[in-house]
Parts: sequence; C-alpha cells; structure tokens
Amino acid sequence: MYSDPSGRDLLGNRTLFFIFICSFAIVTLLQQILYGKNYIKSGLHYKGENTEELDNVTGTYNFMIDEGQKTNSGLNSRYFELREASFEYNSSTCWKLRNEITEVKGLSISHLTRCCNAPVFLFTTQKNTPKGIKLKYEVDSSGFLFIDAEVFQLFPKEMPFTRSQFKKCAVIGNGGILKNSRCGNEIDSADFVFRCNLPPISEKYATDVGLKTDIVTINPSIVTERFQKLEKWRRPFYEVLQAYENASVVMPAFYNTRNTDVSFRVKYVLDDFESQQSMFYFHPRYIENVSRFWMRQGLRAKRLSSGLMLVTAAMELCEEVHLYGFWAFSMDPSGFYITHHYYDNVKPRPGFHKMTTEIFNFLHMHSKGILQVHTGTCS
Repeated sequence: MYSDPSGRDLLGNRTLFFIFICSFAIVTLLQQILYGKNYIKSGLHYKGENTEELDNVTGTYNFMIDEGQKTNSGLNSRYFELREASFEYNSSTCWKLRNEITEVKGLSISHLTRCCNAPVFLFTTQKNTPKGIKLKYEVDSSGFLFIDAEVFQLFPKEMPFTRSQFKKCAVIGNGGILKNSRCGNEIDSADFVFRCNLPPISEKYATDVGLKTDIVTINPSIVTERFQKLEKWRRPFYEVLQAYENASVVMPAFYNTRNTDVSFRVKYVLDDFESQQSMFYFHPRYIENVSRFWMRQGLRAKRLSSGLMLVTAAMELCEEVHLYGFWAFSMDPSGFYITHHYYDNVKPRPGFHKMTTEIFNFLHMHSKGILQVHTGTCS
C-alpha cells in the first residue's frame, strides 16, 4: 500500500473508481472507432415507441418492404428497400410508423353512429338522464350519483345539436404545429369551432389559432390546479372564460366523484356572474361507448384525450371535419423542431393518453377522406 508519512491511503476508493471510469471510457472509444462503420451498415436497433423516436414521419404512407432487402434481423435492419431517400426515411423506425398508419382498421361512420349516437347521448340532459335515477360513474364502477331535483336542474332539457347540423367544423388541438401556421382566418371561417382544455386565444395567438369558439372543454384538473378548485379564484376563472365569449363549456363531470364537485362549481360560478355561456357535461355512457368504439380500432389507452372525444362527436354533428393542431411529435412533417403546445413546451403526464396512436387514426381517416388533417401553413 502506498502511503504518506501520516499513514493516509493514497490509492483509496475514490482513486480506484476514477481509474475504472477512465478505463471504461477508453475501451468504449476504441469500440466506436473499430466497429462504428459496421454498426451503421448493419442496422439501428429499434428501442421502442417513445416520443423521441417517433419524430421523423416522412414520405408516403404506402411503404412496402422489398423482399430482396429483408435480413435476419427483422426490424433491426438499417435498410428495407433500395430507395433514393433520406437516412430517416429508410430507417426501421420510420418503416414501423408508416406500417402503423396503414394498418389502422377500417372506420365506418355508420358504426360510429350506432355505437355512440352523439345527437342523443353526447351530454347529460333532462331527457336522457331523468330525475330520480342513479347515474353510473365512468370509472368508479361501484359509484353512482343520485339525480335529485337540484342536480336535474343543472342539465339542459335536451341535446342542443342534431346530426350533421353544421356544414364545416374545425376541431382545434393545442399542438405546437399551429405556431406560425397562419391558420387563424381559416379556423374562424368554419361554421362551428371546438377547442380543448381552455387554451389561450388572445390576440397574441389569433393569427395562428383564430378567436372563434363554439365549444371549449375544461379538464377538472385545470380548475383544481390553476384556480384552487374555485374556493377563492372565482372571478379570475370567470374572466378567463370571457375570452371565449358565448362559447359553451363542457366538462367530464361524471368521470369520478372528484370531477363532479369541481364541475358543478364551474356551473355555479357561471350562474353567479350571470354568464350567457351554457354548461354541459359529457354523458358517462357516451364516453364509455366512444372508448369501446376506438378500442375496436386498436386504440387502447387509459383514457382518450379530450381532442379525440371532440373529433368523434364532430364526425356525427358536422358534414366536414377539419383538424388543426393535432400532432404528437417534436418535429413537424418537414423535420423542423416544434414546441409541444403552440403557447408553451410543457409535456403531458406520460402513460395517460396514447397520443401517437390517436394521430395515426386521424391520418388514416384523412387518407380515406373522412376528415382533413391540416399540418402545414394556411394561405
């Protein structure tokens, strides 16, 4: 053992650990030098469906594997066909993305109508939810809400919308792909505009996202986190809603008991301030039917996004459905990095929604002419 006159260990644990790290770094560097080129030629290992690897969705969607280019490594292969295209286009990740888009099951609007029936069951009404019944919660399987006279008065008498009532509808997601899109005028020209989760629509963003709003959804978590469950911040909340003028407010009040309390408070705030905005609650039966419908299309998620819920309803209520701001990747189709939202770059909680799968379904419906997905700039 090496030691100084005081007897201290000069080659202790820290020194040995440092030597080990240096050795590991040198070995790794040599491996990259010796085998790097062969690694690139032999293939890139597909690491799974994380968002970072789902960025480069480029090229056409009718991609077919050339049988002569298959290798024993399957999806680990670098090339699947001889094609004059970018590295990203020919990579295994992009091949898998294109396959997922084209393999989405066929969608039938008639099936959607029979399954979900938005003109009857989209919102709870006095007609579809009579006084005196026990309304079953969406996720609290053992939970029921007794519809007494007070709760019954919170519901509209009947559904405010009918089948194919509107000629052209725009459903607005909050994706960063809307930033610098200049789609505001085009969005505002729609006969009916749906927006999700109380997004900012001030003059700062109007050029890209427009101002017109006919329906805006509010996630109860927004009320809880931003406005302290409306225990104190009632006026600030009301003032935020005024940006949407006379738009109807929609909330999932019957997802669970916590949502019920917060959602009812929103209705009370609107009444107390004598707002002209209508308040609606998603019917739990409708949400359950929509979830079942999309599960048959291969979409299995803990919960569908508000955007998908609105798109599904729009397909029944509108003759034309146009989607703006629906994009789940950190790059746009041209390969430029974009923020997660058009107003910030805050990422969602992972594992709750299957946004990429939802986008695949939208792209598939776009290719079939069922709706139109707008991902570029508007004239």
